[in-house]
Amino acid sequence: MLTDWTLVRSFLAVMRGGSLSQAARTTRLTQPTIGRHIDEIEAALKLALFTRSPTGLIPTDTARSLFPSAEAMESAMASLIRTAEAGGDAAAPHGTVRITASEVMGLVVLPAILASIRHAHPDITFELVLNNRTDNLLRRDADIAVRMARPVQTGLVARKIGVLPLGLYAHRNYLARFGAPASPEALTKAHLIGFDRDDHSARSVASGVLPISRNIFAFRCDHDAAQMEALKAGLGIGVIQVAVARRNPDLVPVLAGQIRFSLDVWLAVHEDQRHQPAISATFEGLAEGLRAYLAG
Repeated sequence: MLTDWTLVRSFLAVMRGGSLSQAARTTRLTQPTIGRHIDEIEAALKLALFTRSPTGLIPTDTARSLFPSAEAMESAMASLIRTAEAGGDAAAPHGTVRITASEVMGLVVLPAILASIRHAHPDITFELVLNNRTDNLLRRDADIAVRMARPVQTGLVARKIGVLPLGLYAHRNYLARFGAPASPEALTKAHLIGFDRDDHSARSVASGVLPISRNIFAFRCDHDAAQMEALKAGLGIGVIQVAVARRNPDLVPVLAGQIRFSLDVWLAVHEDQRHQPAISATFEGLAEGLRAYLAG
């Protein structure tokens, strides 16, 4: 049975590094030790995992099929370590808490909130993962998720924090050059900022408000932070959090009385982890900070 984490770690290192020597460097083990671990796995499975070549080790189909499960084991082990670190005296939370959030939330909103939590709980270490996917808390990809939609997985504790208003904005220099659209229909002739290939965020924001198609955008990028910077640079008209736009006096609302967007803000944590001192303290600190941000 492939249950020895040490062997699995060596397997992952070889899969990622492509050679025993590279795996040895990343794991800080010796090359013979890595080789012995691979031999043990192959003997246990009675299957070859790698083909030796002059350039390194080439994974077999079997190795490729095992790779996702090995990564899940790695994620579970990391969660176990974080949970153990987060234990101890509830009066002094300590350990590592991993948070996942969208790009703009993580870039603009969360740092100040985490700084406030740091002042109250200096022994907590934060890990921040920025993406627009719904990371699977059940697989312990993160401890706490800040999301713009209610998590639907069972086994999670989710709390709605509030409603996040968004709007169409443009830099005043763009509007001085090209003018402001007078109606939603006129947006089709404007330079819109939006997605390239990943339309998930755009559809969740604009569903039922605007027809969404890749072809309507004059600037396309799948990173929300880059879209925000393009908007601030005057590349066109785009969607941004109202609270973020208000921080920049050069950003002007577009069709504010005719088009409105909003997203619900949720915090989620696995039900088995919510009472861990460090995770609980971080969760409550995030809830308080986000409520203040949304009210501001």
